[in-house]
Amino acid sequence: MSVAAVNPAAEAVGVRPGLSLAAARALVPGLATFEADPAADRGALERLARWCGRYTPWTAVDEHAGGPGAASLWLDISGCAHLFGGEAALLDDLARRLCAFGFTARAAVADTPGAAWAVARFAATGATTVVAPQQIRRVLAPLPVAGLRLLPGVAEALGRVGLGRIGDLAQVARAPLAARFGAASLRRLDQALGRTDEAISPGRPVAALRARRAFAEPIGRRDDVAAALDRLLAELCTRLEKTCQGARRLELILYRVDGTTAGAAIGTGRPVRDADHLKRLFAEKLATLDVGFGVETMILTATAADPLSPVQTDLDGHGGTEGHHVARPAAHLVDRLGNRLGADGVVHLGLRASHIPERASHAVSALAQAPCPCGGTEDEPGWRPPRPLHLLPSPEPIQVVAPVPDDPPAMFRWRRRQHRVAEAEGPERIGPEWWLEEPLAPASQQDRIRDYYRVEDTAGQRFWVYRDGPYRPGIKPRWYLHGFFA
Repeated sequence: MSVAAVNPAAEAVGVRPGLSLAAARALVPGLATFEADPAADRGALERLARWCGRYTPWTAVDEHAGGPGAASLWLDISGCAHLFGGEAALLDDLARRLCAFGFTARAAVADTPGAAWAVARFAATGATTVVAPQQIRRVLAPLPVAGLRLLPGVAEALGRVGLGRIGDLAQVARAPLAARFGAASLRRLDQALGRTDEAISPGRPVAALRARRAFAEPIGRRDDVAAALDRLLAELCTRLEKTCQGARRLELILYRVDGTTAGAAIGTGRPVRDADHLKRLFAEKLATLDVGFGVETMILTATAADPLSPVQTDLDGHGGTEGHHVARPAAHLVDRLGNRLGADGVVHLGLRASHIPERASHAVSALAQAPCPCGGTEDEPGWRPPRPLHLLPSPEPIQVVAPVPDDPPAMFRWRRRQHRVAEAEGPERIGPEWWLEEPLAPASQQDRIRDYYRVEDTAGQRFWVYRDGPYRPGIKPRWYLHGFFA
């Protein structure tokens, strides 16, 4: 067993990461130890990255952390620093809050991720450092090559040949250096100096539309949270209207004074930018939110949005940009039920790319809108042949009397009840999905088809029946009832 991480007190008496536990206890007989838990450390770091969302929506856990004792986070504060009084003020506020939470932290801002990483870990400056763009080369020169995020073996090998500093590495011819130590070392150097771009993915997708509200003093009442949410919804809906969009999913995050977060999310079946309707969807969620010891910042983001064009209002004032809801009064009810019962608690039938009736539809969450495979959207689908309102789970056999075997039925018997056909329409021939059949399947299986008829009996009831397979002389056809029309 070995030491994974140490605190400043243990480091002061000579205990270092990588030292065996026996040697560490020999140095300090009363050494207090705790079993390392990398999974818990990673979870805590991810929660801390989520809390850092109060400064910028772009946060991520550093995948090149270098062990539990050197965990770090990425924050892209482009366009966000002015909200906190500048880069230096943002860093000071971040370091002060982390210190209050019990963390020892160093932070740096630079034009490149590589430079910020190296300065934060190895620069002999204060807890926070802001590197000006024209000073990157000078600031990086005295730092060890380990600041370039090289593999440990490469950094040690460079030190053995006298290239222990980044400035030394920058002065060596590139071709021999790449041949001996690999192209990765040069790429890391170029990334730190800004010669090559470096892509780092955020931990969570960054929403394009968001509204933020910070409070001079923490708020602790749910009524205050609800009032602040009203303002955030009004601001976000105004932005949605300017971009001709409607929200499909909204997420509210509360940043509490103790460094933790609480959140609530809602979804809608169709694009919406009606602040009153969205407020009602959030009402039940707010009742269960724990504000803790107080909320310092609230951020509302539209994590999913779809186009929503304005609608001309009527002379009596009805309609407006949310006029499509007037034509669909059940849409708000579906949204409320969906958010109360869960995304899969309210479903509707969505279309599949299949012409077999029992496979042509499937249950879809009412808060999800899938594209229609037959053209258009599910709200405005392309042309489809008429289908019964009620489809049986599986076709049921019927006894049919037909004047000609290849004609529609004149009379049929289903569930011990006889129906005399007054009108019939068809057939509509539906063939099997031959591209899904096994290549060596029998031809009788590949050639199976159905001839569907829409029939109405003398009592006015309308049925959907079909003959299984084409008419063959000498073979009695099999008939089935598959559904009912309204």
